[in-house]
Amino acid sequence: MSVLTNDAIAAPAVRRAIAPRTGSAGGFALAATSAIAFSLSGPLARGLFDAGWSTGGVLLVRTGLGATLLAPFALSALRGRWALVRRNLLLVGAYVVFAVGGAQFAYFSAVQHMPVGPALLIEFTAPAAVVTWMWLRHGQRPGRLTLAGSLLAALGLVLVLDLVAGAELSTHGVLWALGAMVGCAVYFVINADDSTGLPPIALAWLGLLLGTLVFGVLALLRLIPLAASTAAAHYAGITVPWWLPLILLGSVTSAVAYGTGVAAARRLGSRLASFVALLEVVGGVAFAWLLLGELPRAVQFAGGLLILAGLVVVKLGETRRPA
Repeated sequence: MSVLTNDAIAAPAVRRAIAPRTGSAGGFALAATSAIAFSLSGPLARGLFDAGWSTGGVLLVRTGLGATLLAPFALSALRGRWALVRRNLLLVGAYVVFAVGGAQFAYFSAVQHMPVGPALLIEFTAPAAVVTWMWLRHGQRPGRLTLAGSLLAALGLVLVLDLVAGAELSTHGVLWALGAMVGCAVYFVINADDSTGLPPIALAWLGLLLGTLVFGVLALLRLIPLAASTAAAHYAGITVPWWLPLILLGSVTSAVAYGTGVAAARRLGSRLASFVALLEVVGGVAFAWLLLGELPRAVQFAGGLLILAGLVVVKLGETRRPA
């Protein structure tokens, strides 16, 4: 009779955590939902900033409300298994610091020093960082189709963000945007790790809950600006009460976005989920058009089509990869 070692028992779980996944229709639907929900945050926050809110104030309410809305679903999924949380404290801490707090704060800091377009482009080089990490760390070498899809999506991003005319970039802005890229890449890698035993909704809830606490402490220490206002917000000629965009930020761009994002990465894997998330840029342009009157040009529509084509090619590449 053979004797099974701990390594032998753990090996299948490790393989499940790092193996490339081909995804499913449900996984793509969740990833697209997460990307579109995230894309609404910028235009909604712009109206609040113009009404007198600070970055810290918007982030604090957004994460706090999102954590509150996810709490009953997360607690139900955990079913009292707090040992899972204690066992993964370091992972949850990294998720809070990089994926929830760091990515958001670094991005908003970047746009204070540089235009939004270049900042978004730098942040959304995260899929390339994910592909590199999975290659170096887990030996998942990208195939030709994955590389071709990456190039198509990158070209599409350049067109969507209308950078063909060139832009002046500041050193501080680029460094902050690179920090946002790192946080975004960590977000996808941690989301896809199904070896922790943590339910996806629980990971999203813990990230938002602890992220709220972190933002609160930073605000109390005056390390981030904290200002709020009851002035009405204006979107495309329409005036709405200040609490309406806050509710949408907390429910749609926080609770829905993070909850579906973790679930999608568990089904698709970090690499494929990060490419589907490029739809956030397309959605951001569309919502900026609808809510802020920033009409996209024809070249931006063409860029959106290139991004979609890149996603299809990446999907084909992932499907042909052996598990």
